[in-house]
Amino acid sequence: MGQRVWIRGEKLWVWRLAAIAAVCCLATSVVFAPGYMSPDSIDQLRQAMGRTPLTDWHPPVLSLVWRALIAVTGTPASMAAVQSVLFWGALWVVAWCVWELTASRTGSLAVLGVGLTPPVLTFVGVVWKDVHAAVALLAACAVAFVGLRLREGRPPAAVRWGLVWLGVLFLAYAMLVRKNAFFAAIPVFVMLVLALWRAPGRRTWVLCTAALVAALVVPAAAVSLFARPVQTNQGAQIMLDDLVHVLTVEELRSADVPADLRDRLVAAAEKCDRVDALSDAYWACYERPAHGLTKDAGPITSLWLREMSGHVPGYLQYRLRLFTALLFETGYPYQSGVDDNDLGMEVAHPRLEDAFETYVSSAVTDLRPLFRGWFWLAVALVLALRPGKGTFSLPIRALGISSAAYVLGYLPIMPATSYRYIYWPALACTLGLLLLWLDRDRTVLPMTVSDVVQRSSR
Repeated sequence: MGQRVWIRGEKLWVWRLAAIAAVCCLATSVVFAPGYMSPDSIDQLRQAMGRTPLTDWHPPVLSLVWRALIAVTGTPASMAAVQSVLFWGALWVVAWCVWELTASRTGSLAVLGVGLTPPVLTFVGVVWKDVHAAVALLAACAVAFVGLRLREGRPPAAVRWGLVWLGVLFLAYAMLVRKNAFFAAIPVFVMLVLALWRAPGRRTWVLCTAALVAALVVPAAAVSLFARPVQTNQGAQIMLDDLVHVLTVEELRSADVPADLRDRLVAAAEKCDRVDALSDAYWACYERPAHGLTKDAGPITSLWLREMSGHVPGYLQYRLRLFTALLFETGYPYQSGVDDNDLGMEVAHPRLEDAFETYVSSAVTDLRPLFRGWFWLAVALVLALRPGKGTFSLPIRALGISSAAYVLGYLPIMPATSYRYIYWPALACTLGLLLLWLDRDRTVLPMTVSDVVQRSSR
């Protein structure tokens, strides 16, 4: 009888966690409706609605998914709703696994609490590629937690490989919507494999890697062949930043590029210096022609390759200065509703948006380190180097390495100093810190659920 009562209580707690996650998901969807959007988001929505051609300036996969959701639901608000469902669904799966592995109601409930912390909740309903990448990585982590929970029971091969494919699909999506998510995805991929096989052999690694490559290459090729996004050469934007901030105006005046481009490079360098624009020269200082970077990309790339090799100290100093700004002067911690647009999109509940902005803004003021890159990089290094030896040492280390690699990966390519570039590390490290606390708090975690069931049956 005691055993049946415990099992009933165990299942009841899992469903209570599900109910709490569902309430949080609903509340998030209502507050963020129809999804907070910046100019980047509006641009991708225009492409999703067919108002403008599909381009590769932003990841076309996101616009195509949005287009499909609009076709099915009839509303652009469906994208933010799906984000919330995946986010809270992933946290619920992790909470369930924590409960199964630790028998701690406090710990499993705290996992859901991660989603309510200001550094995490601030962007949950913002339609950005950074948020999509973070949610997809979190979903892959949730799959790994399921593997960790099932591993000791030696699940059938079909279950293991089913989880592998589900996990790599999430990881592939993260990399498709945010190219540099590659740095964050690889440690999560390793965690996924090690969570399913305690000591995977070479064949297992090869097959799992092949699955990841296939999940990444096949959709990318399909988008390129069938959707045919307009090529914009967006990568030249980073090289443009380097050129106008590393080279002197005199050097730009004598640059071996077409005269029109040379004049615009000189004007951009002078304007950036005048307005003190440290980065994002394409939008802040550059006189953008109608064709964007399409025609300028080739000469800009050639000039960058020729000049940066002779300006290595200046290049390193500029990139380190910009990276330091990301760490210590992190900005844009909150997206204020929906930016002005001609699509009829506006915040559905302005008063709720005002209340939410107060919640986040107060945290930014009172808990400033939580919105700075240096803090999350420091936490990531601690998690990576000192994960402990408990039940969650594998995911703790993986989350730490993933976060640190993601932040450091911005060193050569960072276009601005926005908090959105720190969003995945903030989410991953908040979860990692919680797991570290759960592993070290022996008084809270005396035994697992299975241990309690076994004792009650004696």
